[in-house]
Amino acid sequence: MGRTGRLDDHAMSQSVRVTNPHGAGRFVFTCDHASNFLPPEFGTLGLAEAELSRHIAWDPGALPVARLLAEALDATLVETCISRLVLDCNRPLDAPDLIPPVSETTAIPGNAKLSEAEREARVARCWRPFHDAVEAVVEDRLARGREAWLISVHSFTPIYKGVQRPWQIGIIHDDDTRLAAPLIAALKGQGSLTVGVNQPYSPADRVYFTLEAHARPRALPCAMIEIRNDEIATGAEQAKWAGLLAQALAPIRLAGGQAANETVSHR
Repeated sequence: MGRTGRLDDHAMSQSVRVTNPHGAGRFVFTCDHASNFLPPEFGTLGLAEAELSRHIAWDPGALPVARLLAEALDATLVETCISRLVLDCNRPLDAPDLIPPVSETTAIPGNAKLSEAEREARVARCWRPFHDAVEAVVEDRLARGREAWLISVHSFTPIYKGVQRPWQIGIIHDDDTRLAAPLIAALKGQGSLTVGVNQPYSPADRVYFTLEAHARPRALPCAMIEIRNDEIATGAEQAKWAGLLAQALAPIRLAGGQAANETVSHR
């Protein structure tokens, strides 16, 4: 992915946060739906305040887990600082839900009938700073001869549109399973976890954009972690899952002859 054009540092600081940019670990974590913050200029987008604590506004619990993981593994973390209700950074610019008029079953009045200028202002406010930050981190690491294995950390709802989701955690991947396969094996090896493989989402659901944009063009190992949000509702639960994931990720080494298109079952 090429450079997307940069905002000044002050604007970027309000839209994205980069922690431990020169971490010695091989991983670069992103948290694409880290915050439910709405800048004052957007008001509440026509929603009741209570709606802003729901999953439609962010991925509850994902950011604390990502921060603990980055700390445990001396990794870099890039996180969004604005709610996905304003703009979903994990979507391409031509996606119909880049600025969602409806999230799950909830209409977002403040996202209806936006002008092209209003849409571009949101792209400049949210999307470009986040992706410029990820790009800059990856470029810097590669220029220094450092590894950059990208992992996006998300959470998902226990029930979606009335359907119960049994998985405690899901690992999302495409045809490159160099990172996903050993991570899935390590989690399943715990013996007590219900692990989804491309569940509750897969790249076909258009949820893989950040990794497709920054990892795949460079053939970097990548995967997406989705944790059911009732599993990470408290600080103790977040620490538990961060510990489990750090334990699973730390020993992973890519086999020298492993083909990028080795796959595990998607469903």
